[in-house]
Amino acid sequence: MKYFDVIIIGAGAAGLMCAATAGQKGRKVLLIDHAESVGKKIRISGGGRCNFTNLYTTPKNFISNNPHFCVSALNRFTQQDFINLVKKHQIFFHEKTLGQLFCDISSKQIIEMLLKECVDGDVEIRLEAKVSELLTCNPELVAGSIDSESNCNFQLKIGDEFVQCQSLVIATGGLSIPKMGATGFGYDVARQFGLKIIEPKPALVPFTLDEKTLSETKNLSGVSVNGIASCGKINFREGILFTHFGLSGPAILQISSYWKKGDKITINLVPEINVFEKLQEEKKSKPKQELQNFLGTFLPKSLANYLAQKSNHLGNLADLSNQKIKEIADSVNAWSFIPKGTEGFAKAEVTIGGINTDEISSKTFEVKSVPNLFFIGEILDVTGWLGGFNFQWAWASGKAAGEVV
Repeated sequence: MKYFDVIIIGAGAAGLMCAATAGQKGRKVLLIDHAESVGKKIRISGGGRCNFTNLYTTPKNFISNNPHFCVSALNRFTQQDFINLVKKHQIFFHEKTLGQLFCDISSKQIIEMLLKECVDGDVEIRLEAKVSELLTCNPELVAGSIDSESNCNFQLKIGDEFVQCQSLVIATGGLSIPKMGATGFGYDVARQFGLKIIEPKPALVPFTLDEKTLSETKNLSGVSVNGIASCGKINFREGILFTHFGLSGPAILQISSYWKKGDKITINLVPEINVFEKLQEEKKSKPKQELQNFLGTFLPKSLANYLAQKSNHLGNLADLSNQKIKEIADSVNAWSFIPKGTEGFAKAEVTIGGINTDEISSKTFEVKSVPNLFFIGEILDVTGWLGGFNFQWAWASGKAAGEVV
C-alpha cells in the first residue's frame, strides 16, 4: 500500500498552491482530482486571462459568518506575494479596473506556473481519480492492512488502489459551475467527520425576474448601464446588464452575494444625475420636450423608451405634475424590485456558505476536532467579492495549510 505524507483532494487553485508549498518543504505529496485536467476554473476565469488577484485585497472584501477568520491567512500571504510569484515566472499582466489583475496572454500561464511549482516540490498528480472510500487509519477500520504506516491517519480508495497518508487536505471547492466538475464531495467528507455546514448557495450570480417584468423588458436584453445596485445598506457601483432572464453585470453579481430570497434590490441607473431636479429644470427650460427624449439624453434609447412607456405619460414635460416627476425620477434613480431568484449554481461564479469556520483553525486550516484533516479554499464559509478576491483566498488558504501539513 502506497503511503504519502500529504494527500490533497482537488487540483484547483487552492489545491495546487497547497501541494506546491508542501512539496517544496520536503513532504511527499499526492494531488488528485476527478477531472481530466487541473485548474479548470482557472482556465475559464477572466475571459480566459484569469483575474488572479486584486491589488486592493483586504479582509473587508470577504463575506463570512466569522469575518475575522480570513484575516490571518490573507495577512501572511498577500496579493503582493502572489504577484511576486507571477513575476518570478515572467508572466506579464495588467490592471483592468478596480485593482483587478489579468494575464496579458492567457490564464493557462497561471496553471503552468502552479504546475512548475508542483514539479519543484516533486508532487505526484493523478487525474481522473475518484475517491470511493475514505477511512481513518483505525485498526478496526483497516483490519488486515498489515503494511499500514505507523503515522497513517487516513486511508483512501482511488479506483482499485488503497493509499494512506498522515495529512489529508480537502480542496474540492463549492457547488458553482457543475459543468466544470463541481460536486458536493467535500461537504460529504465534512459531514462524515461531524462538521457543521452553513447552507451553500449560489453567489456572484445573475438575478432572474418574474414573467411580467421579463415580458416588459424583453427588448432590453444586451442593454447595459454603469449604475449602483443596493441591497439593504450594501451597494456596488459597476456595470448592470439586462439579459433574457433578468439582470447581470458586475454590480448585480456583487450584490447577489448579499441577497436573500424576498429581499428588495434597488438600482440607480444614473448615479451621477439627480433626475428629479433635472426633470424639474427641463420642464421649465424645454416644456415641449417629450419624456423619452429627455431620458434618452443620459440613458440608452431602448431603456429610455421603456421607462417613458412605463410612466404612462405620453405628453410633453410641461404636462408633468410634481408627483409624476417624483415617480419618474424614482424609476431611474431608485428602481426597486424583488428578484424571482437567481440563475443558480450553473451560472454562479462561486458558492457562499460552506463549512463553518468555527470548526477550523484560522492559522493552519486544520479541523479542530480531527487532527491532520484540513479544508481550504471555496469549500469554507469565506466568499470574496468579484474581481480576483476569491483567487487570492485560494492562494492564501492553500499556502497556509501547505506550510504545516
